[in-house]
Amino acid sequence: MKKMILFALAVLPVAAVSAQEAAPAASSLPAPTVSNATPATAADVEALREQVQSLTETVKALQQQVKDQQAALEKANLTGESGLPQNPEPSPIAGAEESPAPAGNAPPRFPTEDTSVVASATAPAVSGTPAPGGFPTTDTSVVTSTSETPPITPAGSSLTAPITIGGGKNYMNISLDGLFALAYSSAADLHNIEVGDHDPQQRGFNARNTELAFDGAVDPYFEGFANIVFKLDNDNETEVEVEEAFMQTTNLPYNLQLKAGQFFAAFGRLNPVHPHAWEFVDTPLVNGLFLGPDGLRGVGAQTSWTLPLPWYSQLIFASQNGRGSTGFSFRNPGDDGMFFDRITTDREARGLQDFVWIPRFENSFNLSDTQTVLAGVSGAFGSNETGANSRTQIYGADLLYKWKSSDAEGGFPFVKWQTEAMYRRFQAGHGADDSFPVAETFHDWGMYSQVLWGFKKGWVAGIRGDYVHMQDSMFTDDLDRQSRWRLSANLTWYPTEFSKVRLQYNQDFLEENFFLSGRQVESIFLQWEFILGAHGAHKF
Repeated sequence: MKKMILFALAVLPVAAVSAQEAAPAASSLPAPTVSNATPATAADVEALREQVQSLTETVKALQQQVKDQQAALEKANLTGESGLPQNPEPSPIAGAEESPAPAGNAPPRFPTEDTSVVASATAPAVSGTPAPGGFPTTDTSVVTSTSETPPITPAGSSLTAPITIGGGKNYMNISLDGLFALAYSSAADLHNIEVGDHDPQQRGFNARNTELAFDGAVDPYFEGFANIVFKLDNDNETEVEVEEAFMQTTNLPYNLQLKAGQFFAAFGRLNPVHPHAWEFVDTPLVNGLFLGPDGLRGVGAQTSWTLPLPWYSQLIFASQNGRGSTGFSFRNPGDDGMFFDRITTDREARGLQDFVWIPRFENSFNLSDTQTVLAGVSGAFGSNETGANSRTQIYGADLLYKWKSSDAEGGFPFVKWQTEAMYRRFQAGHGADDSFPVAETFHDWGMYSQVLWGFKKGWVAGIRGDYVHMQDSMFTDDLDRQSRWRLSANLTWYPTEFSKVRLQYNQDFLEENFFLSGRQVESIFLQWEFILGAHGAHKF
């Protein structure tokens, strides 16, 4: 049909031009011998010429429109040349499906980076069993249309399609994640028991993490990510934080990648993961007390290098300002100018020694077709604000083991074991009182270990043990310097990849020290989450 239309449009101008040229010749022929015929006047011939000329211009305009539409359709169909970021790794929980392989000219990607979209491009069934590939945690990338014609691409009939603005190699995905909890605790001061800023902080309802996420291609050389978090405090006042906002390279040689902006440090397993992707309601004790309630993050730059080895191996090195509450054990002025009962200086950076330097080295091996191991070591080194020359060093080691059945359906059943251990050496300067020593060095350590069992599609049971040992001191009664341990058990249901419901029980044991008495606390949490739009996948 298209060919017939194009043929007709091609023939019409020729016919029109032939008619136009034939008109003056016809006027020179002898008039027909009809008694009532009237000879054509010069005005009639001129009128006919103008009509033919108008028709010719109309046909040319139609031809140009057809050519433009053909070019747009051909451009929209070139999805193989879109250059969009893709993630070759399986999902964090299920790991059911492999994502599309990256383009041939792209360097091998770090398999645990946030470059894909969790949502599948296949819409789940409205009722009954979800459509294949649409169930929770299948981190297949969503391929965005490369058409540049529409400024806004609607989601259409697919519930899993991303909310995308723009087209071609410049696009942006938008999503909203709401995380809420209902809490009960035997302790009235739940905010002193839960050490994470995104943990439930009070009895009753909590809204500690509503996240607005953006990700997209900046240009052929960079992609950008941003996460804006809204929190409601215990007085229902809204707090806003720029959790992450950074750009990273897409096509550097030698398996290199650079990142710059505000971002979570690649320290250990849990620190780079956003709260909505945690496998428990709250952060482990050692993460909250060593790296801080908001995690170790800040403005800085990071480079990573995937080594050319038969297995996955990567070196990461970052530098951040390490200032404020997100640099908790470093240049943190504390509360009202006090940290560990020391007066803080809150000074400006004097040089490279005041930045936080964060190296990490990790390796991953497949023990078999169904078993994977990932091991890593991390460090964080910088100055702290309790003295002119006070320093902090944190060392970490982590191990992940995952088994997935060879007959897995949507990634289930699976077993996942994860452990992290940290040691912190903190040089504390002069205290707020003359009775404090000029210097006191704390040697603290802690760890957590957790096991998750995905026993049925959409159902995950978990258990976690935490312990933190704080060196006792006769010069500080800070609650953060109290040794403690915790046992947690939970059950999580994922109705779809866009929602979850989690029930968790905690039992905390706070040990007695020189100033503080020991106590035992029991807490129960009911957590629920929903996601609107396509959300970037997190660390595997």
